[in-house]
Amino acid sequence: MASEDEFLLHDGNDGESIDDDFYSGDGDGDGDGGEDSDEDDVIMDYDFIDNDSDDSDDLPSHHRSQPNYTILNEADICQRQEENITQISMVLSVSRIAASILLRHYNWSVSKVNDEWFADEEKVRRLVGLLEYPIALPDAKELTCGICFETYPSDRMSSAACGHPFCVMCWQGYISTSINDGPGCLMLRCPDPSCCAAVGQDMINLLALREDKEKYNRYFLRSFVEDNRKTKWCPAPGCDYAVDFIVGSGSYDVACRCSYSFCWNCTEEAHRPVDCGTVAKWILKNSAESENMNWILANSKPCPKCKRPIEKNQGCMHITCTPPCKFEFCWLCLGAWSDHGERTGGFYACNRYESAKQEGVYDEAEKRREMAKNSLERYTHYYERWATNQSSRQKALADLYQMQAVHLERLSDVQCQPESQLKFIIEAWQQIVECRRVLKWTYAYGFYLPDHEHAKRQFFEYLQGEAESGLERLHQCAEKELKGYFNAEGPSKEFNEFRTKLAGLTSVTRNYFENLVQALENGLSDVGSPGACSRAGSSKSLGSGSNKARGSRGKATGSRSSSSRNIDDSGHWSCDHCTFANVKPATVCQVCQQRR
Repeated sequence: MASEDEFLLHDGNDGESIDDDFYSGDGDGDGDGGEDSDEDDVIMDYDFIDNDSDDSDDLPSHHRSQPNYTILNEADICQRQEENITQISMVLSVSRIAASILLRHYNWSVSKVNDEWFADEEKVRRLVGLLEYPIALPDAKELTCGICFETYPSDRMSSAACGHPFCVMCWQGYISTSINDGPGCLMLRCPDPSCCAAVGQDMINLLALREDKEKYNRYFLRSFVEDNRKTKWCPAPGCDYAVDFIVGSGSYDVACRCSYSFCWNCTEEAHRPVDCGTVAKWILKNSAESENMNWILANSKPCPKCKRPIEKNQGCMHITCTPPCKFEFCWLCLGAWSDHGERTGGFYACNRYESAKQEGVYDEAEKRREMAKNSLERYTHYYERWATNQSSRQKALADLYQMQAVHLERLSDVQCQPESQLKFIIEAWQQIVECRRVLKWTYAYGFYLPDHEHAKRQFFEYLQGEAESGLERLHQCAEKELKGYFNAEGPSKEFNEFRTKLAGLTSVTRNYFENLVQALENGLSDVGSPGACSRAGSSKSLGSGSNKARGSRGKATGSRSSSSRNIDDSGHWSCDHCTFANVKPATVCQVCQQRR
């Protein structure tokens, strides 16, 4: 069964995943933060331009960071197992069965096996159950089984390297029970309680039933991934791929061949630029009872007698607790209703409460209730936007599938253009899907951003707002404006203009989100720079020289007298707001609708 991301068709072996391309600057997610040199800014600037080109595969090597992981299928895993077993067998001059036992014991670490073996071979043999000189079965026509104590001909008896004889039926039962108990069967020892001799894979293949052999081989294969600290299974439902990761190599984002993207460190869905700790807290908060308690505290009061929470659902202040309590009390002051009447304000007011409140009797309780209400409202604000972007991403994935499976071919026929020239549409939808994922997690980041760091919050909300605005323009263009070209009776003259607009929006949105991602990964460290938090000033460049021009947005929108950039040799002018290259006659930017 494929994952929810099955239509983001990227291969970790064949090139960059959409996650890594998306933030590509230096390929190291844990870089030097905000201390990049001007030279790096220049490189980033050209990287943005080159990403828009159809010849991105021809970029110099320094423009494309290499993936720091390898996707492994079952055949790849088997091949690596065999290579490791062969290497240990040759270096240590032991059998392949002994080599596999050693590797399993040391979690498939070839270097660990070599180090321990050459440090103290005798200790290692004793630890893993490898006898230096195997003992054969006693030379007799009949032998007694050590489990069932029946006597059998020697040809119906078998033993491990220790020579303890057991009948074939008892061996099969012993092996079957061990295999059904789980992966511990890979470290199987002789059935004799006083013996620790290892039972190798050769005995399993010789004595076990077919079904048990299949289970054992499956455990053996999986052990290479599950016992190895450098490999993990893809967490997507139904995916059988494993990932071999270069630990300490930067970004933890991994894109499996099944197209599910996840974080290597915590195995949750890919959440860059938010750290794993924040994601764990956010997921726990969404699933925990803490918000239920906050709601109860904010919207209910405890019965003064039985202490059960009560939600007021009518206008009258006269509350009657449910059976068996049935206590009648005032909602405002929580006093017994028998003490109330016209002299205390009637059914819809409570003078006793008002006077007590003025005296400060209810200050602490009201403060707690107000804090709970504010906390709940704040959480709801961020959660709604987090969930909305998640649902928008799901819808965008479905639209991407429809585009790849149905609409692209139809559009190719209507517009009389080969599908290879329509890949800008697929790239736009892939960008939308990725941006929705990033935007979703920025709301979790914003929830945990300390309230007292006003400058950072202002800077964060500005970058988030710019990115979200760009994404909405791109999503609307890809979702609504494209529909008109599917139903056209023939090729449309405006389709090339639409191509330019959609490709430009894709590029601009990528730049916006790259700024946001890099700023969050740097911990918003650029917030102290001049004008970083001001919309009216020039926007802070976050690792890209091309974005410095876009930083003049405040000037352009605040004063129309701000001059536009010079027209280049190809007859295009670059928008001060979004850096899009517009044709010379245009007076309004095709992407952001800003005037020259």
